[in-house]
Amino acid sequence: MQKRKLGTQGLEASAIGLGCMGMSAYYGDPADESEAIVTIHRALEIGVTLLDTAEVYGPHTNEKLLGKALADRRDEAIVATKFGVHPDLDGSPERVRKAIDGSLQRLGLDHVDLYYQHRIDPKVPTQETVGAMAELVEAGKVRYLGLSEASPETIRAANEVHPIAALQTEYSIWERSLEAEILPTIRELGIGLVAYSPLGRGFLSGRFDSPEELDDGDFRRVAYPRTSGENLEQNRRIVVRLGEIAEERGITKAQLALAWVLAQGDDVVPIPGTKRRSYLEQNAAAVDVDLSAEELNRIAAELPEAAGERYTPEGMASINN
Repeated sequence: MQKRKLGTQGLEASAIGLGCMGMSAYYGDPADESEAIVTIHRALEIGVTLLDTAEVYGPHTNEKLLGKALADRRDEAIVATKFGVHPDLDGSPERVRKAIDGSLQRLGLDHVDLYYQHRIDPKVPTQETVGAMAELVEAGKVRYLGLSEASPETIRAANEVHPIAALQTEYSIWERSLEAEILPTIRELGIGLVAYSPLGRGFLSGRFDSPEELDDGDFRRVAYPRTSGENLEQNRRIVVRLGEIAEERGITKAQLALAWVLAQGDDVVPIPGTKRRSYLEQNAAAVDVDLSAEELNRIAAELPEAAGERYTPEGMASINN
């Protein structure tokens, strides 16, 4: 597995990480715990070291699951977790200090490698939140700091208080809104990009063609505009064309979509989520898919733009703050 640097402070992780959220929350019934743990172990065996979780996933159960999986393998992993959504949007210094202690207890660790503010709290100055996060670095509870779904202004303000290693935000072949302002900002500041939902929450990989195929408890059935209503048919055309191009290359749609994200820069690390070893191994193999400039131009020219916002209005209001 290739490695990539996130930020300028020395954090190095696998070029593809593993999003653990779906093992415990949001995508229908949680994974079988034993299979999830074996999947995490297999990730480490093949060099996928960046493991991503958050206190809100479950809530709390995903951190506990990851902690159980890493009980005797801590040194092999780069553990990333997030605070600031559960139980409410709160970026106060008091919440920062309480949140990290809760995460460490659930993970069974004495420190995490990368600690994100999950969503920006507009009621609390960024300098206060990141100042408290910086105290965690000084205390040895956290190695590197990150933000998630932050605006360029917030990113700059945070980085002045303490170096930010990574910004986590959605980035994929059909979600490129960050390219206008956010991506240039983090590159100017030397901040890495951790791309979540690089497979469009499974839609780009062909995991489902219609939300009706998903479990009743899956949030993508009702809360995801891009696979709802009139947007669905247009976005299906993206998947069809993606599949045709992937077939020509002899790879899966997921591998093509991940190779596209990887090709956007050596400072980009996608974290596709899965709860199955077979998909994990397929995703990891995308690091060996080199896309030429001609292929990248072809993808840009032949794939239609995505229809619909990536979140409901409530969700959209919580990003880029």
